[in-house]
Amino acid sequence: MESHKKLLLANKAWVKDKLDVHPDYFQTHCETQTPEFMWIGCSDSRVPAEDITGAEPGELFVHRNIANLVIHTDFSMLSALQYAVEVLKVKHIIVCGHYNCGGVKNAATRRDFGLINKWLRYIKDIYRANRRELETIEDPQQRLDRLVELNVREQLQNLAETSIVQRSWKRYDSPVLHGWVYDLRTGYLKEIASMKPGTKLDDIYMFELDEGGHDGH
Repeated sequence: MESHKKLLLANKAWVKDKLDVHPDYFQTHCETQTPEFMWIGCSDSRVPAEDITGAEPGELFVHRNIANLVIHTDFSMLSALQYAVEVLKVKHIIVCGHYNCGGVKNAATRRDFGLINKWLRYIKDIYRANRRELETIEDPQQRLDRLVELNVREQLQNLAETSIVQRSWKRYDSPVLHGWVYDLRTGYLKEIASMKPGTKLDDIYMFELDEGGHDGH
């Protein structure tokens, strides 16, 4: 059997399992979505957001990219963020990295990856800013693990620096931002950082927001 057909067969089995328990399962989800959480995760195939959190369809609004980056010129991420915050009004945004992340691992080298160099540059900047701490860690695996954690912290900060999040903090006192890391070696999630609405940022990143208008970032 061709490998892709196994996925189609698995889908039929999954549908049957759901309908056996709740005959109206799909009808209750097809009209609208009201997720409480937005998930910004890595594209890595080993980190399926719903599986590792035990979430059902409709509970997570998911955006994924290489190394779970929040970049202020990434209009795909910004569009998903604005929709999650302003339309879906999620209460929590989770940035989830993972140990043994290929993007982080490759960013810590001098190898040339072509176009992806431009993307990994953001992680290289995090390495440079934390070089003193990172290079005191002798074990290479522990050093990469720490870079994964620092990357998650930085992306949480980047989220808080968007006018999308700041406007929602001002209007609705939400969402709460969470930084997690998934450990491929154990299956467990680890809390790294969090930021509550109104968290003080450096003044240069604070917008003077009126009650209306959308600037998209």
